Amino acid sequence: MRKNITIVIPSYNEESNIEKLLSSLNEVIVSLNYNFKILFVDDGSRDGTIVKLKNLARNQDNLFYIELSRNFGHQNALKAGIDYAKLNSDAVISMDGDLQHPPALIPELIARWEEGYDVVYTVRAETESLSYFKNKTSKWFYSLMNKLSEIKFEPGTADFRLIDKRVAEVFSDFTENELFIRGIINWVGFSQFAVDYMPQERYSGKSKYTLSKMIRFAIQGITSFSTRPLYFAVFLGLGLSVFSIIFFSIYVGYSLYFGHPISGWASVITAIVFFGCLNLIVLGIIGIYIGKLFMQSKGRPNYLVKNTNYQ
Repeated sequence: MRKNITIVIPSYNEESNIEKLLSSLNEVIVSLNYNFKILFVDDGSRDGTIVKLKNLARNQDNLFYIELSRNFGHQNALKAGIDYAKLNSDAVISMDGDLQHPPALIPELIARWEEGYDVVYTVRAETESLSYFKNKTSKWFYSLMNKLSEIKFEPGTADFRLIDKRVAEVFSDFTENELFIRGIINWVGFSQFAVDYMPQERYSGKSKYTLSKMIRFAIQGITSFSTRPLYFAVFLGLGLSVFSIIFFSIYVGYSLYFGHPISGWASVITAIVFFGCLNLIVLGIIGIYIGKLFMQSKGRPNYLVKNTNYQ
């Protein structure tokens, strides 16, 4: 009996990439002995993405779409796809819609799954097609995550992966407000295998991850899997308190011994500004965690579906 596999593709303003991606996927899956469904999740696109998907779905039996009510973000759109796909799939493959995740790698992901691995994830190789800045910031992010988090992240890990139905069912039970899926998949465990891949050039359009979004995503990932920044704030405060006491004692002793008056408005202003900035940093760290608790307490869903033809 043929196994069922669903390919989930979160999409935001990817109208110009859909037909090329579908063509590439069909070339790969036609030779594989599985029942494939291709499920696009339209994340509130402003172009003609959903219109094109609806038109194409009329002529392709294995093409499905989920139309979200607005833009909920890449991670929430991905969760929506997995939530639906797990209902009648033996495995779920997730990938981006810009063709940077090569469809040609799908047979290897499936082969590793058939060997018994529950999660087959991909690790992006460093390439000249990515900017020096993006390569470096990616390395810094994973290095920082590994220092702050109790679980280890492999540099270059992408949201291009295959997960078994059991993992998809466990993942669907998560109700976190700010999702960091590659961290969650790492955290749940099961048997996992890494496959290296060389990212392709984006076929069309611009990347949706601006610098500000990448910074927010990094902060979201760190604060979702670690409370160590809070301990950092505590130890930083204690360390600077001890330093200030020692420095003040030495300064007073020096002034009394040599008879120099304690003066200097510049040093006072500098100290006030320094400790004021430090207070804002510490309060900001605490505020991020409190904000996450506040948003989680509302119990709002991760996404809302406007329309779908998935069955």
